[in-house]
Amino acid sequence: MAGYMTLGALDSAKSNAFYDATLAIIGWSSHMSFGEWRAYSERGTGEGFTVWICKPFDGAPASAGNGTMMAFNAKSPAEVDAFHAAAMVHGGSCEGPPGPRPDYGPKWYAAYLRDPTGNKLAVVCNQ
Repeated sequence: MAGYMTLGALDSAKSNAFYDATLAIIGWSSHMSFGEWRAYSERGTGEGFTVWICKPFDGAPASAGNGTMMAFNAKSPAEVDAFHAAAMVHGGSCEGPPGPRPDYGPKWYAAYLRDPTGNKLAVVCNQ
């Protein structure tokens, strides 16, 4: 079994719209859903690392983890810009606009944001 991560959702429909729009920019799409759970993977194949967006199993409200951040790879700075822009249109909030991050390396270009539930995400190009 490949590795996976789950991110909690307060509103599955809103979160699914957010992830459908943002992950498509970097070549990811949903490959499975059931109930209020939806899985995303590169090319939507279900192979490799998978991210599940879901209501928490215990029935309690989803909450963002302090210090927890999921980072997605982008192929270019333009993909970083587009991912961030789509995130803002689909209920995300900015935690750091797209741009170079020279403290992390000479080729590091990234954006930081939160999804509609408050989960912190990064999208990074390091070419």
